[in-house]
Amino acid sequence: MRQSSVIARRVAAASVSLVVAAGAAACGPEDNDAKSAGGDSTPHKGGTLTVLNSNPQQDFDPARLYTSGGGNVPSLVFRTLTTRNRENGEAGAEVVPDLATDTGRPNKDATVWTYTLKEGLKYEDGTSITSADVKYGIERSFAPELSGGAPYLRDWLVGAADYQGPYKDKKGLTAIETPDERTIVFHLNKPEGEFPYLATQTQFTPVPKDKDTGTKYEEHPVSSGPYKVVKNENDGERLTLERNTHWSASTDSERKAYPDKIDVRSGLDSSVINQRLSASQGVDAAAVTTDTNLGPAELAKVTGDKELAARVGTGHFGYTNYLAFNPKIKPFDNVKVRQAISYAIDRSSVVNAAGGSSLAEPATTFLPDQKSFGHTPYDHFPAGAAGNSAKARELLKETGYPNGLTITLTHSNAKDFETSPEIATAIQDALKKAGITVKLQGLEENDYSDRIHNVKTEPGFFLAHWGADWPSGGPFLAPIFDGRQIVKDGANFNTGLLDDKSVNTEIDAINKLTDLDAAAQRWGALDKKIGEQALTVPLFHPVYKRLYGEAVKNVVISDWTGVLDISQVAVK
Repeated sequence: MRQSSVIARRVAAASVSLVVAAGAAACGPEDNDAKSAGGDSTPHKGGTLTVLNSNPQQDFDPARLYTSGGGNVPSLVFRTLTTRNRENGEAGAEVVPDLATDTGRPNKDATVWTYTLKEGLKYEDGTSITSADVKYGIERSFAPELSGGAPYLRDWLVGAADYQGPYKDKKGLTAIETPDERTIVFHLNKPEGEFPYLATQTQFTPVPKDKDTGTKYEEHPVSSGPYKVVKNENDGERLTLERNTHWSASTDSERKAYPDKIDVRSGLDSSVINQRLSASQGVDAAAVTTDTNLGPAELAKVTGDKELAARVGTGHFGYTNYLAFNPKIKPFDNVKVRQAISYAIDRSSVVNAAGGSSLAEPATTFLPDQKSFGHTPYDHFPAGAAGNSAKARELLKETGYPNGLTITLTHSNAKDFETSPEIATAIQDALKKAGITVKLQGLEENDYSDRIHNVKTEPGFFLAHWGADWPSGGPFLAPIFDGRQIVKDGANFNTGLLDDKSVNTEIDAINKLTDLDAAAQRWGALDKKIGEQALTVPLFHPVYKRLYGEAVKNVVISDWTGVLDISQVAVK
């Protein structure tokens, strides 16, 4: 989990970046006759869906992608053993079968997981998908030249820690068995009740060994999904997908595959994307974005226009923005100082700094406010809407700071409305009311990331955020609070340097549970217990607000991703 966390954080940060309108003007391209579908809201097959994005779909190889639930564009081409449930809201946070007949069959202690592939699965060339292909797809993800994907399997699979992939080690992983063409068995180092969530990652995509072209595979990966890649320009900047005629809906109840063609155009300025979606001219009438939110200024404009407001998708993703303490540095080694800061926080001003209540929701729990995470409401240090400065001053007096104290808050200079100057200033103003003088230390994004994730350089007080690899408390709490995940000579995410035996033991106990609802309740209870130590101050959870074209139908936004699922979209 340690290695995965840095990428997860970056992916989540990119996903929720809130963009302020820059006022740039642009016209949509004129190479499509897409028109509004008028009053007919029934989704039909046909047409071209255009995807307008800021970030290119780089490394379009299932081994190299780091996704949650299989990703958005990737899941049109890559099917995995399991996938996310493609439904709105809470129901969409469930894991469901994809290539497999079920979500996996564990042995008694969840150290062995067995899957059976569905019958009739085909690649784009009509050849059959086998369990050996799934095994090979996983093995190639261990190759150093194809790194970038979720590294959990290196930690979880027996004997996989030093495996270098099939190009160097032809024997493969003995921890993965394929007794026949439809059965695949995984042997794990320790109980992992959430293995079905991991099996949604693109590393579980089948890859036919005889079609593997190594680092060039991304140019034309062999499709197991409803669409195949017919063009990949400039490392994912322009992707053209067309129907995989050998894909069968009878084996895939999750992807609707309405459009005939998917045209992904990336490298666009965020303000241009939102203007094109707003104008909805030509090809842009049948367009969506998978990575660009409305910013505060843009949202204000959209809210005042009924037609535009009706074309805004709203979603929630498992993500928390928070204040972090390093208890090894004074005065944060004193729990009452940490409590005082917790009481003094003005979450209303923080939410306003993050773009307002439409784009951010106040948080008093570390786990996001969703059932799948096991969210258990608590507020150990109630600050109200505007902060409880009186209680904060009282605690400071008890700790020997009757006249207040001066501290430094480290933040990023990136304009992300999360760890950026706007949020830092709101914190500074709130703590001043409690007699706490806050000096701001802004760092460029790379310096900021390197510093806060290094045990040797971690500041005493800084802004941080965390996003989930899948909708559960496990990948949320373990990297931040499991003492065994403290990394002294690498990227560390246990910012509070907590190594509490009772916490570590409970994490292990929950990981053994294969009843995910029961596990969720335990994660929520653990979150509440850890919260008493005031090692973090939860600030807010972001809200996604994204425009889509006027001809777009069948908008589905789940709590797994928080954004429009293009596998469900129709444009006719």
